[in-house]
Amino acid sequence: MTEYGRGPGSEPWHPEDPLYGDQGWGGQQPAHGQSQYGGQQQPYPQDPYAQQNQQHDPYAQQNRQNQQQDPYAQQNQQHDPYAQQPQDPYAQQPQYQQQPPYGGQQDPYAQQPVYNGGWDTGQQPAMPYEGQPTDPYGQPGGYGTNDYYGTPEAYPPPQPPGRRESVPPEPAPAQHPDWDPEVQPEETHPFFTGADDRDDEDADDDPGESRRGGGERRGKGKKKKGRSGCACLVVSLVLVGGLGGAGYVGYSYYKDKFGSAPDYAGSGSGSVEVEIPKGAYGYDIGNILKKQGVVKSVDAFVSAQSENPKGKSIQAGVYLLHSEMSASEAVKMMVDPKSQNLLVIPEGYRNAAIYGMIDKKLSLKKGTTQGIAKSKASDLGLPDWASKNKDIKDPLEGFLYPAAYSVTKETKPEAILKKMVSRADEEYGKADLEATAKKYKLDGPWQVITVASLVQAEGLTHEDFRKMAEVVYNRLKSDNTVTNRKLEFDSAFNYLKNQSEIKIRSNEIRSNTDPYNTYYHAGLPPGPISNPGDEALRATLSPTTNGWMFFISLDGKKTEFTKTAAEHEKLNDKFKEQHGLN
Repeated sequence: MTEYGRGPGSEPWHPEDPLYGDQGWGGQQPAHGQSQYGGQQQPYPQDPYAQQNQQHDPYAQQNRQNQQQDPYAQQNQQHDPYAQQPQDPYAQQPQYQQQPPYGGQQDPYAQQPVYNGGWDTGQQPAMPYEGQPTDPYGQPGGYGTNDYYGTPEAYPPPQPPGRRESVPPEPAPAQHPDWDPEVQPEETHPFFTGADDRDDEDADDDPGESRRGGGERRGKGKKKKGRSGCACLVVSLVLVGGLGGAGYVGYSYYKDKFGSAPDYAGSGSGSVEVEIPKGAYGYDIGNILKKQGVVKSVDAFVSAQSENPKGKSIQAGVYLLHSEMSASEAVKMMVDPKSQNLLVIPEGYRNAAIYGMIDKKLSLKKGTTQGIAKSKASDLGLPDWASKNKDIKDPLEGFLYPAAYSVTKETKPEAILKKMVSRADEEYGKADLEATAKKYKLDGPWQVITVASLVQAEGLTHEDFRKMAEVVYNRLKSDNTVTNRKLEFDSAFNYLKNQSEIKIRSNEIRSNTDPYNTYYHAGLPPGPISNPGDEALRATLSPTTNGWMFFISLDGKKTEFTKTAAEHEKLNDKFKEQHGLN
């Protein structure tokens, strides 16, 4: 029993009780459980005790303004024991609807009309509440009347007789004894703490449990730790997934940039004819081989070429390789001359021998290439300084430069001949033939090539070439009275005879009048008698100056050089005796 009234019962409250509710428009209190507005029962939209506490809160008006913005803030007040703390103007938040305390009966005082003054308490009437927002929980259907107790000027709603004990407002809790301003506050974001503004566990609370304080909610620490663990697990999974994805991308990039290049295994199968052009090296060769199906990747070939000690010696030409072979096997075959599909022209070969080699290489009828050379000589690219002397047996002699030429099954004879003439013109262009011709009183580059062909044909070793070139120049001198400017070379006689004999009788060789017979005619033959190589050509440009005039080979392996006719005659007699030429 309060000081103004008695305990629960049917007697009316004392008129001067400050907690006495509105008597209605006629001053009559509505029946218990009924509303003064049409007799309809109204649910309790709010806890009347919470409104009573708000009366003593100096920050209530500001909190009510915040309530309109955050409809979930008051729930936090129910769980937070420090919700009424004055330092936090946003602490007090709106509350959810609470079940009626009288066995399901509705509180007749849950909702009141605009206050009309009531008894005289010395206060001015409150302002009308037409501007207050509607409470969606006021009606069973979800929409009710306005809340007339939502401003600081209004009286709190009356309490039923059973709950008339005045409840003093809870004092603001003192500062937490464990709080340390130097310690950083604990992370309170819901993602890390596991807290949820609308915790599903609220549904499990006892309806009779008091919600004015937050101490009852402290027992959920284990739940929060569990949710924090889930959050950490999610973060860990995201980080692990991100690291895994980044690792995969990095591995793919490393494998693509630094890993082993795609390559076939083994020596392959079949036969593939591959032509490598001049000036192709490394990646160029790898690209050609990849397009032909020999190797699987360019990088694999380049790597294998770098690892092979002879890999850099791969030159232009045609190679017979296999399809789908490993890069290392391809390099191994290409550095082996046997695998090259080349037409190799040795130094000192005559044109007649070269024509036969081309016919055989291209599987042509014997004499085919020689006929094309004779009929198309002027169309094969001979230089302008080439002689047009009618006594020349073959205008291409001396211009089928000794080298290795790549050919395929589809190559035409004239194409090969053009390559050879072009190569000779290129090599001869590197030498100063004009200066040599003037120095030794020759009729231009054509005769320089003729001298080189004689040196190539008569010399047995590279050491002989410079001595042999000196012999030619000494015998061509106008003051040569020993041989009267006759060269007397057996190689020239063998050329006109298209033979290679070392046993030639004197009466036969001195009686033949052919222009190429240097025993009969003084000076040089009309043209070259072979195709000189690079060393013979350089020896012709730079001969010795020791006075060599004669030479002879007794065994066909070594050349003997002499300066006088008497020394040469002794060696010549010895030669005739060995070969029975007397």
